[in-house]
Amino acid sequence: MSIRNLSPVDYVAGQVQQYGLAFVMVASYFGSGSVFIASQAGVMHGYTLLWAVVGAALLGFMAQDMSARLGIHGEPLMIFVREKLGRPLATAIALFLSVGCVAWTLGLVAAVGAGVSFLTGGAIPWQPIAVATTFVAIGVGLLAYDTVENAMIAMMLSLMVVYVIVALPSGADPGAVAVGFVPTADTFGALAMAAGLLGTTALWPNFFLESILVHQKGWTDESDLPEARTDLAVGYAVGGLTTVAILIAAAALLRPMGFTELETFMTPGEALVEVLGVWAMVLFIGGVIAAAFNSIIPIMWAPAYMIPQAAGYDVRQGDRLFKLVFAGLTGVGIFSPVISWALDLSVVDMVILFPMYNGIFGLPLAAALLFWAVNDRETMGEYRNSRKLNVVNAALVLLAIVLAALSVRDFLALLTGGGF
Repeated sequence: MSIRNLSPVDYVAGQVQQYGLAFVMVASYFGSGSVFIASQAGVMHGYTLLWAVVGAALLGFMAQDMSARLGIHGEPLMIFVREKLGRPLATAIALFLSVGCVAWTLGLVAAVGAGVSFLTGGAIPWQPIAVATTFVAIGVGLLAYDTVENAMIAMMLSLMVVYVIVALPSGADPGAVAVGFVPTADTFGALAMAAGLLGTTALWPNFFLESILVHQKGWTDESDLPEARTDLAVGYAVGGLTTVAILIAAAALLRPMGFTELETFMTPGEALVEVLGVWAMVLFIGGVIAAAFNSIIPIMWAPAYMIPQAAGYDVRQGDRLFKLVFAGLTGVGIFSPVISWALDLSVVDMVILFPMYNGIFGLPLAAALLFWAVNDRETMGEYRNSRKLNVVNAALVLLAIVLAALSVRDFLALLTGGGF
């Protein structure tokens, strides 16, 4: 049947079936932490770091392109690790990385709880909402892949629309916004925040997931690579535009109001009431809740694949072993209130510190493994990285290592000292 004979609904459904994997990848990185970091960047540095948002999207695209090529021409990343390093070491790596995924979930369910509690005026504390969110996430994550992918597409497109609607009436200066997309001398005073924007976008669980899920889309040979890259381009464009909208809203509305930093990721929503009205606050906080919940599913899919693969089992999403690992590890989220109490961490502390843990300990290791895999002659054959690709891809590995080295001392001090 030709495109001309298709109804609009059938055409859209066909496009969703053909593409959509990148929206799962983008949904995983675009959580409450990303909303907070983008808002903080706008408050502290105005439009100066818009270029870093674009760079972050390009960095995410680059990492996922490596993973897609590995899945199409070689094998899933954790299977590569097992074949090269053996089951015991591969299993140890998978378990070590999975600790980071569980930590992420602890922060994300807390963020959902805090957001819902805020919208209800504090009538319900965040702790029971976080526990309930954990069980809902388990139920959603066990649905069929196509169902979850369609939900992620709808959620990410909705988030983009929500934050663009909030940003449009902000009164941002078009000239200043345009200048923000070009690094200037002011950038040198904002490198730490730029690193935060870059680091939050290159999410290491996606390195493993993309290499697995390309086969879910039927991408199995070189001719499928352009389609996979188109998918990534669309997904990361949506994620980047959403981040740009949040940063612009914060720079145009909160910075002139005298904000120099944000105490919580709820602060932008509270401040928006004074300028745009309650509707803007509800949309902003609703977006935070959706973004946080969105992230849980793909992040926790990663260990559900990685641990069995490292141990020598070939699992699919519907397999019993996959479901047991996913439900068991995601279920640890019910202890989010306990972790908050035991470590004396607020919700915003967990939202920032637990992703930071992954950036310090998970990202360098996963990036190095991915870089090794796409350069392995035995695995990739004639499709291994060229010199030009290596120059570009090595930037991800170097950035991950530098960020980890610069951040580890502060992270440990914050984690053991009761947060910020």
